[in-house]
Amino acid sequence: MVKSPYKELEKYFRRIGALNEVLGILNWDMAVVMPSGAAENRARQIAEINLIIHEILNEPEIKDLLAEAESIPISDKLMKANLAEMKRMYVHSTAMDASLVSALTETSTNCEMCWREARSENNFSGIKKNFEYLLSLVREKAACKADALDCSPYDSLINEFEPGIKQSEIDILFDDLLRILPDIYHRTLERQKRVPSPVHPKGPFSIESQRKLGVQMMKRLGFDFDHGRLDVSLHPFCGGSPGDIRITTRYYEDDFTQGLMGVMHETGHALYESNLPKKWRLQPVGQARGMTIHESQSLLIEMQICRSTEFIVFAAPLMRAAFGGHESLWEVDNIASLTRRVIPNYIRVDADEVTYPFHVILRYELEKALIKGDLLVSDIPSAWNSGIKDFLGITPPDDGKGCLQDIHWFSGAFGYFPTYTLGALAAAQMAATIRHQNPDAQELISKGDFKVFTDWCARNIHAKASFLGTNDILVEATGHSLGTSDFHKHLESRYLA
Repeated sequence: MVKSPYKELEKYFRRIGALNEVLGILNWDMAVVMPSGAAENRARQIAEINLIIHEILNEPEIKDLLAEAESIPISDKLMKANLAEMKRMYVHSTAMDASLVSALTETSTNCEMCWREARSENNFSGIKKNFEYLLSLVREKAACKADALDCSPYDSLINEFEPGIKQSEIDILFDDLLRILPDIYHRTLERQKRVPSPVHPKGPFSIESQRKLGVQMMKRLGFDFDHGRLDVSLHPFCGGSPGDIRITTRYYEDDFTQGLMGVMHETGHALYESNLPKKWRLQPVGQARGMTIHESQSLLIEMQICRSTEFIVFAAPLMRAAFGGHESLWEVDNIASLTRRVIPNYIRVDADEVTYPFHVILRYELEKALIKGDLLVSDIPSAWNSGIKDFLGITPPDDGKGCLQDIHWFSGAFGYFPTYTLGALAAAQMAATIRHQNPDAQELISKGDFKVFTDWCARNIHAKASFLGTNDILVEATGHSLGTSDFHKHLESRYLA
C-alpha cells in the first residue's frame, strides 16, 4: 500500500503539536509557581524541547514529503490549508541551524528570568548585558528568516505572530490612528474636565473577593474550569494548551478594576483556544490564526463588552455584593465613568482604550529601530521616556514603569506588539457586525447574557482556526478587511457622544 505523503506529514506535525502543548505548560509553570532558583534548569528543559521540534522539522524526510504532497492535487480545502501551514512552519524552522535555536531558547529564558529581577529593582542596567546578547541572536534569526521568506528582517519577525500582514500595511493603519487619536484624546480630556469625576469605591478589596468575582464572570462567559484554571503572575497571560487552559491576572488591593479586567481580557483568549476545532487540535491549521485575531477576542470581551454601560448594569450589583460599601458608589453611571476614564498612564496593560494604541505604536517604532540597528540598547530608557512624553505628556518615574514593564522583548518576542492594536481594530469590526446583526445584543449584556457575542465568535472566528488568513477571516465575518473606521466610530461614540 502506497503511503500518502500528506498523511505521513500529519504524523510528524501531530508530534510537534503535542510537544508545543508541553511547552505551554512548562512556560505557565515558570511564570506562576516555579522557584527562581530553577531558572537554569527550566531554560535547559525548554531549549531541549525546542531543539527536538527543530530536529523533527529538519529531518530530510520532511522536505521530501512536503515536495511530494505539494505535487499532488488536494481537493480537501482544510487539508490544503494544513499543508500550507506545515510549509510555513518548515520554512521558519529550517531557516535557522540547531545551534541558533538552542542559543535563542536558552538565552531568552535566562533573560526573562533576569527581567523579573531587574523589573522589581527598577534597574535597566541590570539586564542590559543579557538583553544585548539576546537582541544580537534575534537579529541573527531575523536575517536568516528574511532570506528564507524573501522579506525584510522585521517582516520575518511579524510573520511569526501574524502571518500575512507586513510592516508596510501596519504602517498605514498606524499612520491613520495617529491622525485620529490625538484629537480624540485631547477632546476627551477636555470633556472630562466639564463633568464630575467618578468616585472610587474605597478598598482594600481583598484578593479572595476579587478572585471570586472574577471566577463568577468567567463562568458567565463560558470558561470551563474542568479544562482550565485561574492563577496569579507578574504579567497577566493565557497559556497552557487548548484542553488545559491556564490564565493569570494580577491583583491590587486598592483597585479591583485592574485584576477584574485582566481576568476578562485573558478569558477572551481562553475562549478562543478552547473553541478551536478539536479534530485539528494538534495540526498547524488547527492553531489560532495569529495574534491579531487572538487579541481581538480578548479585547472584544474586555473593551467592547465589559466597559459598556450595559455590562455595568449587570455587574455593579455583583461588585457591591463582593466588596460592600454605600450603594451610591456602585451606581451604574459612577462605575461606568470609572471604568471608561481616560487618563494618561505609564503602564500599557492598565491603559484605557483611547491611550492604549499610543503605547503599542511607541513599542512598535522602538523595536523596528532595535532590529534595524538604529537604536542602541543603552538608549532604550531615554528613547522610551521621550516617546511617552510626546504621546501622552508624561514621563515614567523609573524603568519599572517605563521600558522594563513588558516581558516581550526580554523573552525574545519581537514583532508581537503591533498585534495588540491590530486586535483592537479587529474587535471593533466584529462588535459592530454583531450589533448590526443582533439589535438586542446590548440589552442582553445588561442581563448577563453574553452568548450573542461568544456564540458568534465561536462560529465565525474560533471555528476557522488557521484555515484562512487573518484578512480572509475578517472579510467573511465582517464584510471587509482590517481597517480603522469601526474603531474610530467606537471611540467617538463611547467617549465623545
